[in-house]
Amino acid sequence: MIKDLKYRRYFDESLSDEERVDDLIDQMTLEEKASQLRHNSSSVKRLGIPFYNWWNEALHGVARAGAATVFPQPIGLAASFDSDFLETIGDIVATEGRAKYNEQTRKNDRGLYKGLTFWSPNINIFRDPRWGRGHETYGEDPYLTSRLGVSYIKGLQGDKKRLKSAACVKHFAAHSGPEKGRHSFDSVVSRKDLTETYFPAFEACVKEGKAEGVMGGYNRLNGEPVCGSYQLIQGLLRNTWGFRGYYVSDCGAIKDFHMHHRVTDNPIESAALALKSGCDLNCGAIYLYILQAYEKGLLKEEDIDQAVCHVMMTRMRLGMFDSKTEYDEISYEENDTPVHHKAALKAAEESMVLLKNDGILPLKKEKLKSVAVIGPNADSREILKGNYNGTATEQYTILEGIRREVGEKVRIYYSEGSHLYRENVEALAETNDRISEAVSMAERSDVVFLCLGLDTRLEGEEGDANNSYAGADKKDLEFPKAQKDLMEAVCGIGKPVIFIISTGSAMNLTYAEEYGNAILQTWYPGQMGGIAAANILFGNVVPSGKLPVTFYHSAEELPDFEVYSMKNRTYRFMEHEALYPFGYGLSYGKFVYKDLQVEKGKWDERETICVKVNVTNISGYDCDEIVQIYVKLMGSPLAVLNHSLVQFQRIALRQGETKAVSLNVKTECFQIVSEEGRREWEETDTIIYAGGSQPDERSIFLTKQRPLEVTVRAEDRF
Repeated sequence: MIKDLKYRRYFDESLSDEERVDDLIDQMTLEEKASQLRHNSSSVKRLGIPFYNWWNEALHGVARAGAATVFPQPIGLAASFDSDFLETIGDIVATEGRAKYNEQTRKNDRGLYKGLTFWSPNINIFRDPRWGRGHETYGEDPYLTSRLGVSYIKGLQGDKKRLKSAACVKHFAAHSGPEKGRHSFDSVVSRKDLTETYFPAFEACVKEGKAEGVMGGYNRLNGEPVCGSYQLIQGLLRNTWGFRGYYVSDCGAIKDFHMHHRVTDNPIESAALALKSGCDLNCGAIYLYILQAYEKGLLKEEDIDQAVCHVMMTRMRLGMFDSKTEYDEISYEENDTPVHHKAALKAAEESMVLLKNDGILPLKKEKLKSVAVIGPNADSREILKGNYNGTATEQYTILEGIRREVGEKVRIYYSEGSHLYRENVEALAETNDRISEAVSMAERSDVVFLCLGLDTRLEGEEGDANNSYAGADKKDLEFPKAQKDLMEAVCGIGKPVIFIISTGSAMNLTYAEEYGNAILQTWYPGQMGGIAAANILFGNVVPSGKLPVTFYHSAEELPDFEVYSMKNRTYRFMEHEALYPFGYGLSYGKFVYKDLQVEKGKWDERETICVKVNVTNISGYDCDEIVQIYVKLMGSPLAVLNHSLVQFQRIALRQGETKAVSLNVKTECFQIVSEEGRREWEETDTIIYAGGSQPDERSIFLTKQRPLEVTVRAEDRF
């Protein structure tokens, strides 16, 4: 602690945070203030302020800083539809982040990826399955995304006086590809689509989750850079939604103002535009020009003071200038623990989605003599990681999980079968050099596990993936040709085939649907993914995941990738029948829904209305069900084309058990959104559905069950 009385007020914990930060700013020179507005903020030794690097990541575990628990990629966490568990996962990640921070601070290691400001979660809407970064998100639905985002933020930030860690929602706003050209891309979006689809998750995470940070994207929105938009940052975020934290640019985004968007002529003008618009912190180097912008009269000192106030308040809320916080005693021993690994296993089990099952699953290992585990992802550690990942100290591939489950009594035949995307496995070998081996393995087995898909070399962030032709996006929804050849060869021999698909996005699974006996979607399942898959395949765990995105038949059904209109996108607006719909997933259990009841009257005067339904497990398994509530507004041209998810709850049911489920639905879900982007009431009839899936005909066909529905007449609503 600084002993000089001149600085005591700043360290005086009896004062309010606002008083302490104001005192600090009063004592800083203009140069010192400017030095705090870059992600690698300088130390100010005379004030006792250490160097701090703001850039850290925690999408599904503490990332890029060594040993940490690796949970499933966010798209898999979304498939769990388990908001309560997302909060628990967030708390675990914050514990590991604090454990690392406390240890590293003691060693004066304050480098990149060592701080408490986690630039997570990514709550962009996964509007198009071709987007490479979609697996970082919670899927295509704004309601699901908002609920999971709020829960994860609460877990990360905690509920004590000080923040356990600081969450930062990204990428504001309307940012979901393409990756190639993202530095110059202009997202053209109607006010209706912004209010109805792109903004709700951000609004919920700011208002309810109290997210400490918001990151702006690389793009322009309707012609205006999102990191240089006074209307978006000061107007919408701060004045309308009440955001009180810090706003940070995506890395290099402010440089794009003059280099790619061409809205400024040089870095000095770019720094001034961003800072005056409300972008407090620059991930990058453009804020090195802040003082020059000030000297040219493009910035006032109060512009700089406002940004410094926001970033120093975040550090204050983290307790960085307190003598002690409630989190200082979290030791390094609390990082990467067996208890956390167990949570990662549960998360992986909840995340996996059973898309098809002709009755072959669950397998009885005592009836098997041999199995074949085939495919480029069968023994892949890359699929366990996802991206923005930590380093797992315990991990299990699918092959390892199956081997661990069946033991020595069942012979396992393993073949890579094909390269993930090249035409051969071995350099200089002929095309399809592993297919004959794979066929030989399959011929000798009672059942084949065919492990296909992608990894983050083929879908991810610009610059991170190998598919440079698409900038890490997918050009279509097809498997690489080598994998197509492999699946046709293996399925052609007539043995039972269980497809295990590991991807971060929707693929064309029409071949697997026609020729496979079962299909299990694992996503990128985290360090315990192999055990989780084996547990489901052999019946130790009942599958319960539901799709957070629509699986289409092919990319030909989709609009142009660069078009941001929601027309014919996602389950809410699509005009074709899905292959596998949003909200769909099979179980070994069977559930019956009865007695759907909806509160009526004065909806326009309430914040919520209650929906009640009874759910019974009539199967021979103890298992989880995900109760889903959808709404369709009838008779209005402004209503969502199909229907919208408005509530959900994961429930555990023992064999034969019935539970009465009561869910509060926000009444704003029953409003239409005008072309001007305003939520309004219309006197229309409303259908409310309750079931284990959407009420679309494809889901009904696949599940053999129709959700319950109640029509509430307009006169009963008001």
